[in-house]
Amino acid sequence: MLIASGFLLFQFLSYGLGVPPLVRIGAIFSNQPGMYNSELAFRYAIHRLNMDKSLLPETTVDYYVEYVNRFDSFETVQKVCKLIRVGVQAVFSPTDSVLATHINSICDALDIPNIGRSAHDFSINVYPSKQLVNYAFNDVIQYLNWTRFGILHEKENGIINLHQLSRSFHGEVHMRQVSRDSYVSALNEFKGKEIHNIIIDTNSNGISILLKNILQQQMNEYKYHYLFTSFDLETYDLEDFKYNFVNITSFRLVDTADVGVKQILKDIGLYSHHIFKKPYLNLHIKKSTILESEPALMFDSVYVFAIGLQTLEQSHSLTLLNISCEEENSWDGGLSLINYLNAVEWKGLTGPIQFKDGQRVQFKLDLIKLKQHSIVKVGEWTPHGHLNITEPSMFFDAGSMNVTLVVITILETPYVMMHYGKNFTGNERFYGFCVDILETISREVGFDYILDLVPDRKYGAKDPETGEWNGMVAQLMKYADLAVGSMTITYARESVIDFTKPFMNLGISILFKVPTSEPTRLFSFMNPLAIEIWIYVLIAYFLVSLCIYIVGKLSPIEWKCINACDLENISIGNQFSLTDSFWFTIGTFMQQSPDIYPRAMSTRIISSTWGFFSLIIVASYTANLAAFLTTERMINPIENAEDLASQTEISYGTLDSGSTMTFFRDSVIETYKKIWRSMDNKKPSAFTTTYEDGIKRVNQGNYAFLMESTMLDYIVQRDCNLTQIGGLLDTKGYGIATPKGSPWRDKISLAILELQERGDIQMLYDKWWKNTDETCTRKNTSKQSKANSLGLESIGGVFVVLIAGIIVAAVVAFFEFWYNFRYNYEATPSQSVVNNKYNQDGILESERNYTPPDRSFWIEIAEELRYASWCMNKQKRPALTRTCSKCTIPKGQRINKL
Repeated sequence: MLIASGFLLFQFLSYGLGVPPLVRIGAIFSNQPGMYNSELAFRYAIHRLNMDKSLLPETTVDYYVEYVNRFDSFETVQKVCKLIRVGVQAVFSPTDSVLATHINSICDALDIPNIGRSAHDFSINVYPSKQLVNYAFNDVIQYLNWTRFGILHEKENGIINLHQLSRSFHGEVHMRQVSRDSYVSALNEFKGKEIHNIIIDTNSNGISILLKNILQQQMNEYKYHYLFTSFDLETYDLEDFKYNFVNITSFRLVDTADVGVKQILKDIGLYSHHIFKKPYLNLHIKKSTILESEPALMFDSVYVFAIGLQTLEQSHSLTLLNISCEEENSWDGGLSLINYLNAVEWKGLTGPIQFKDGQRVQFKLDLIKLKQHSIVKVGEWTPHGHLNITEPSMFFDAGSMNVTLVVITILETPYVMMHYGKNFTGNERFYGFCVDILETISREVGFDYILDLVPDRKYGAKDPETGEWNGMVAQLMKYADLAVGSMTITYARESVIDFTKPFMNLGISILFKVPTSEPTRLFSFMNPLAIEIWIYVLIAYFLVSLCIYIVGKLSPIEWKCINACDLENISIGNQFSLTDSFWFTIGTFMQQSPDIYPRAMSTRIISSTWGFFSLIIVASYTANLAAFLTTERMINPIENAEDLASQTEISYGTLDSGSTMTFFRDSVIETYKKIWRSMDNKKPSAFTTTYEDGIKRVNQGNYAFLMESTMLDYIVQRDCNLTQIGGLLDTKGYGIATPKGSPWRDKISLAILELQERGDIQMLYDKWWKNTDETCTRKNTSKQSKANSLGLESIGGVFVVLIAGIIVAAVVAFFEFWYNFRYNYEATPSQSVVNNKYNQDGILESERNYTPPDRSFWIEIAEELRYASWCMNKQKRPALTRTCSKCTIPKGQRINKL
């Protein structure tokens, strides 16, 4: 010990400041298989460094190698202390986490740089930061849109942080810790649960066995996707996987296509053959054409140390090491050296290298994927640029795969219909809107398909009691590859299967029978005003007429002299008799000019008020009369979902086990909850097994069917007896369903978007929905230019009123004539009786009594009618022979009317 210390002191005094001419480094390797290549890379890097004096022209690097059992911590500590006693100024440790922990604890205590895979104060981790690697795999999983996948791992702390990865996803993650003996059972479990996306985080020695187990379980089909966390996927034998279209993806740290990497690999092989008399061989495929990540990291570690020494030499001096594990004195130059190593920036075999607090924060990961005949680069990931996919078709393009997909569907007009003739077989049996879309997409994406019907004729709903799914959803979870039809994208379905982008947008609406037109009544002209308004107008008419009569009697201005020139018989009268008051009021209301006019202020106020009232009533009536007589009115018992929920006369339902039923069942809106309770408790059942049954019940009347708007539009276009009530209750879309994690989903989504942009889907919609040969002609009552012409049934009541008025007038005229005939006419007397008597003054007076002639009432009427027809164009009435020549009354005699 004293001799070694004296030699180091002599060497320092002879060299002075800077890096000493001889720098010693040590390395610890485990004696397990696979460490040979890392040791070889370490030895070759030092050999190349000493041969090439461009970095350290005045310094020679010497190395010491010790071998330990990775499970013997005591031996590891002893070997590290042995290297320190020799005077090594850095300790290189492999990526084995067990050994790295023991080695770094000693180096931390003595301030000796530890270069390897540690995360302590005096360590430089050349391996990419574990957190950043976790971000890289996270980005890949998000790009692949995995929402349900499994993880197989052999150790708690592998290449990725499993717990952090599982917490970053909201999907379904199945984690299984396995060993070589449990590979098969874990794979069988994933296969039984239909987990097709699997992350494999096992050690390199177990990957070959796992690949064989995958072949044995026949899990090497195109629907499986394996994501390996190992950076050495290219070093494994994947010959049996190349032709089954299985998806295998991984990252690589070493670009094997780089010219510099190939040259280094070639030089390592020559060095190995010259020194060890055996070539450099890959452990897994026994070839020397691929450089593994572990040897490449060891090579870069040596050069990182050399570059750090070169930088330190320019500004500082490196003191000699004179410490031991027994004294526990730290090295004074260790802190300066570790700081310069942290500042190294270089591009090595594993890409760009840069450190921060001892962790590597700059690197490049190439994303590689298995393709037929080879493994190809499809993208890359960097800490700053993150994931950049250069070949997206490698993940979603199935055009080169000559595969046949199992597609299930359900018969629903016009989406999927069926020919029942014997001449139709296979896919030819089916036709319709969705069949045309499927055929177009299959040509765009590149696959064949077998179309089949779902056995239970249901779209798919979850049983709230058992939790089991039925319909097409259950078939997708078992064996089917696609589900095509009028299948709605819902949250519940999306949790167990995947959907493409919607190819059609829609919502829930109400199908109802067209309401019958309001029957035309004879007195339709009264419709503009409600019956109570007519009653109020009639009451107002009587009240105003009586008020005018009373006010006219009370006002002295309304009284006037009748015979102003007869001074002996002066009499006054009032123009507002009871009958005249009623006539004045009705004349004003009918906007006629009566022959009497009010003169007093009070009667004029009443007349003006009544005139204003009449103006408003007549104007309102006239304005509404045109709308009521020219517009066809429908009696519609419901207008929206609220009306439907608030009544009990009209039954309503929806399709059983469909998305519409699920919408009402899971809704939190009170109106929709009320609708669901009514449908769920309805006896007989309000639900129908098919749309046809629902349409049939609607046509029978007194039933409303809640269905999707696109199907409703198709039905309404072809049956003019049916109509849509209200607007849409929600907004959703139809999509093509796939199993969870299917590689077809994204490619089909892209094809759907392309078809929508080209207008192909709209043309197919017009083809199946708006075919003029099948649509009915519906009367359009919304346009005023096509208003109905008025018929007798609309305004016939006016003629009835007119005829009734004429009849009433004739009856009244009859009674007036009778009254005049009986009481007012002085007819020719048939006999005359003279009575003589004395008055109070003693004068003799003669009194004649005349009796009417004995003529019939009907004769008088006939005479009057004959006169009316004879002098209809004459203004003066001719004198009729109504009295005889003896009817002359002498002067001075008085005639008393009987």
